[in-house]
Amino acid sequence: MFGVVQWIRSRPGTAAAAALRGRGSPAASLGALRAAMAGVGTTLDEATTWAELTRTAAARTGGAAAVVRRTDRASSGYEAIAGNAELLPDARWAAVRAVRSRAEPVVRRAPDRPRDPGGRPFRRSPSGRPEPPPGTGRDRRAADGRTGDPTTRGPFVCRVPLAVDGHSLGVLVCARRGRPFGRAETELLALLAEEAARHVRHAREYERLGRVVGDLQRALRAEPGRPHPNLDVAVRYLPAGHSALVGGDWCETVRLHFGRTLLVVGDVMGHGVEAAVDMTAYRTSLRSVAAADLPPHRVLRQLDDLAATEAERRPATCLLARVDPVRRKVTLAGAGHLPPAVISRQGEAALLPLPVGPPLGTGLGGYEPATYDLGGDQTLLLFTDGLVERRGEDIDVGLARLAGIRFPGAADLEEILDTVLARLDARHAEDDVAVLAARLHQRPGDGRG
Repeated sequence: MFGVVQWIRSRPGTAAAAALRGRGSPAASLGALRAAMAGVGTTLDEATTWAELTRTAAARTGGAAAVVRRTDRASSGYEAIAGNAELLPDARWAAVRAVRSRAEPVVRRAPDRPRDPGGRPFRRSPSGRPEPPPGTGRDRRAADGRTGDPTTRGPFVCRVPLAVDGHSLGVLVCARRGRPFGRAETELLALLAEEAARHVRHAREYERLGRVVGDLQRALRAEPGRPHPNLDVAVRYLPAGHSALVGGDWCETVRLHFGRTLLVVGDVMGHGVEAAVDMTAYRTSLRSVAAADLPPHRVLRQLDDLAATEAERRPATCLLARVDPVRRKVTLAGAGHLPPAVISRQGEAALLPLPVGPPLGTGLGGYEPATYDLGGDQTLLLFTDGLVERRGEDIDVGLARLAGIRFPGAADLEEILDTVLARLDARHAEDDVAVLAARLHQRPGDGRG
């Protein structure tokens, strides 16, 4: 470590040398060294980390630097090249040498770039492989650097393994002309390479965990069941945040006897996967209880009793709407949930009064039903509070904003959902948003009303 410090001090004009100048204590020197390494691994993006590593290495050594990554089957070509790429040796030569000496940095002179019969050096492809100029008849051995004058030597090359916790990620290749790499320089490059490898390993683990979480969330995000053909339903779900795919809000439809359908929206307290797990438990219980074809308020009572027996389950609000297309009636019951809206054919919205009951999981019960007429030209809109709730604003203001929306006349269900989400700016909501729109199915020739 102290050799690295001395080498940094010997590099006039650099920020690290200025930081170390006049500071003789080990603590001060170590702090300056850490500052010099702070530019590597600033993000969880692998490509950015490699680029930061090569830029820092090229600046510290006054040459060129690049990374050769190890893949599942082989090694990549040069990536994140910094400095003069013409100084770098054949990428395959560097990779093979690195595999043979994984533990410590190695300093060697690279073979000179192969030349054509006219003495012109081969060009180097972006992958680091020499390419003969057009029209030369040199064979592949020349492009591999295995021919030419053996006495001609190339630049000095330092190959530093990119490894952490016994896992090899590739090799850092640095090259320059004029003087070989000293011990202090190779030690500094090894520290930089170790730091970059650690960050890349973390980035890959973060990405892997993200995929696992995504798979789990997709498994939890089950689609609602299919209603009876006499009822048209459309659903939208927007989880809060940019990384979440699922949260505590849900929509459900359950087929009942005699052509009736039970529509459900619910909202578990909290966000993310934890809330989604409880949401799945509520949905499972709901399907089981609803299969008995009980009135909506009795379904809520049984759900509340079941949830109250599980101390770890989070409370949830819930709204049930049993739609009877034959009688053209809808029966509502709510557990601490906001009332639904009904939208006329002319596009006017109104909230339906709903008896207030306690949230599920409290064990208090006390749910009451309310029944309303539902015309064939009306749309029933059920939603969670994320649609209308805004920070620092009373919930009644959001409900009034929803009731004030004028929807396109005779709009279909998808148009209604598009309109309500856009007008209420639901994509920037701070809470999960679930919206369900339902309308009695109209057969060709049926009149509306």
